[in-house]
Amino acid sequence: MTSLMVDFIISLDGYASAEGWPGFWGMEGPEYLSWINSESEKQHVSLMGATTYRLMSGFAAQMADDPGFAELNALPKVVFSSTLEAPLTWRHTELVRGDAVETVREMKKSGTRPLRTLGSLTLCRSLLEAGLVDRFRVVLFPVITGATGRERIFDAYPDVRLDLVESRVFDGRLQLLEYVPTVLDGPPGESGGNG
Repeated sequence: MTSLMVDFIISLDGYASAEGWPGFWGMEGPEYLSWINSESEKQHVSLMGATTYRLMSGFAAQMADDPGFAELNALPKVVFSSTLEAPLTWRHTELVRGDAVETVREMKKSGTRPLRTLGSLTLCRSLLEAGLVDRFRVVLFPVITGATGRERIFDAYPDVRLDLVESRVFDGRLQLLEYVPTVLDGPPGESGGNG
């Protein structure tokens, strides 16, 4: 059995992006970029939805010589979508039209490579609600994008207890926080949790 990690970059107020701000809110530094490259070299399967696929495959086509994208291009990728049509243009990408939760459940049972999400807020929420997420990792950027923020990550999420298993600071300002999540069956303090 293999593991599944949900991976997000977020602003302090919980947004995935913001209107008018550059990528990474303009705060990526050499230590963080080096870590991203080392993470992309680790063998895994990337899971994503159609919106993330369209965005990332476009970046990959434009930046084919970028080392980070070269690694991502080589990795196996699975896209869950009812709107995309096969064949997909991004190399090593499989299109799945069926139920994402059941497909990922089977991938976890039979797969040999770890699974990681790439963006895809709705997919991540569904996998977490189903109890399939083993690790929940965020890199917290020290910005508040209340006026321009787009894509609030945690809206419509269930209640989740997070047990910290790793933390790190990049370039003196970006915080990596990695947790083991437990989706709660009821309010905190009541019995429950589906680990």
